[in-house]
Amino acid sequence: MQNIRSIFFMLAGATVFVAMLLFTFSVTLAVGGILTVLMVGRALTMKMKPAPVRAKANNGQREMRIWNDGRGTIIDL
Repeated sequence: MQNIRSIFFMLAGATVFVAMLLFTFSVTLAVGGILTVLMVGRALTMKMKPAPVRAKANNGQREMRIWNDGRGTIIDL
């Protein structure tokens, strides 16, 4: 009788463990799916900001710019 009770408790514990494991996995999968849908929706609805374009004629030589920003001299070659 003691042996049958031990087997029953072992099977009940394993069943509870598997049920909790499946519940955790399903909740994780659901939250991941919701976040994926929200991220895709946000990416599709965002407006693309145009990047500023600076065009300058290049006659074979670059001008050198030197300035001081208060922390040191910057030389842009």
